[in-house]
Amino acid sequence: MKVNDVPQDDVPDFTEGWLKKGNYALDDKGKYVMVPSKGWVVDDMVNKMAYDEYQDKVEETRKAVLAGQKSPLAYYMELRQMVPKFLGKTAGIATFRVKRHLRPEIFAKLKPDVLDSYAKALSITREELKIVPQNNNPT
Repeated sequence: MKVNDVPQDDVPDFTEGWLKKGNYALDDKGKYVMVPSKGWVVDDMVNKMAYDEYQDKVEETRKAVLAGQKSPLAYYMELRQMVPKFLGKTAGIATFRVKRHLRPEIFAKLKPDVLDSYAKALSITREELKIVPQNNNPT
């Protein structure tokens, strides 16, 4: 793609300006350069769809926690887009234990030091880790 071909569609920015867009393109000398872009309608649609799917998963998990089917740990993992293996490595807890701690009855018995490890890995407080929001506005 040449510098003049970089998409400059006038698309609504669902990132509200916190995400800068750019594309690599060939300049007149045949070298790749970063060119600022207002965006591309197709790109914006795909990003919006992915974000909506993420929000749906977070909400589904939040409802499962409130229904007593999952522990609050599951909600914060979903919110941070973490899987048990990654959270386990970050928190210094074995993956099989992280999976067990997704069960509410097991999570309720966790010691403060384990909760602190999770809280630190998830960038929240121990108190926040124990509860989930009653409404669907993620933290």
